[in-house]
Amino acid sequence: MNDSKQLNNKVAIVTGAARGIGKAICQAFVDAGATVIATDILSEELNEMAEELGNSVTAITHDVTDEQQWQTIVETTLAEHQKIDILVNNAGILLFSTLETTEAKQFRKILDVNVTGTFLGLQSVISTMKKAGSGAIVNISSASSILPNNGTGAYAASKYAVRGLTRTAALELGPFGIRVNSVHPGAVNTPMTNPQGLSGEALNARFTFIPQQRGCEAKEVANMVQFLVSENASYCNGAEMVVDGGLTAGQYYYGVPGAPER
Repeated sequence: MNDSKQLNNKVAIVTGAARGIGKAICQAFVDAGATVIATDILSEELNEMAEELGNSVTAITHDVTDEQQWQTIVETTLAEHQKIDILVNNAGILLFSTLETTEAKQFRKILDVNVTGTFLGLQSVISTMKKAGSGAIVNISSASSILPNNGTGAYAASKYAVRGLTRTAALELGPFGIRVNSVHPGAVNTPMTNPQGLSGEALNARFTFIPQQRGCEAKEVANMVQFLVSENASYCNGAEMVVDGGLTAGQYYYGVPGAPER
């Protein structure tokens, strides 16, 4: 198989696809030959993305916390394409707030989108993938599930939960030929994490505490996701793949040999 078309004839569902990491994943999948069902609650941006990427992408407005909408997504995909090879649970939201000031309703919303949305996505494709005897699922977690930050308690809690869901799913679904892995991005340049729209040196100056000395581009996360859903990762199951430039590797002690100049 031509490696550049390693997803030829594959049918993928990607949530949170309108922008950022989700959009980059859709682009990578299309470039690799896949047909993509792209979903998001941001209808206008989603449709613009699908139009930009061409006929290989179908855009469907979708709230990942709604069980009935998940059923509709799966039924629509099967009616049109007869199979679902790939699911990427990417939809997620972020809240910057201390534990003391976070309202219970805000905490529940983060869990509902980031955890329940992932759970419903997993659950919705199990039957179809079991019948096919194959499937690849990637859940987008976060470096915050390995090394949390202040001000992100609700978000970190939700992404820790995604790790648990992924590992459990890998155990339960592996015997049926279904692989489930998680990706843990850090310092990614997306509208969610860079609302000021900083770029170049101004953006990278925020990340001098990271070994790579820069932020991450969404395409770099998409490359990892594409690898995990391809046959190149045929023996990866239950893996936690970190794409964070070394953020979670450790911390620098400045003034000691081996640290970058400040």
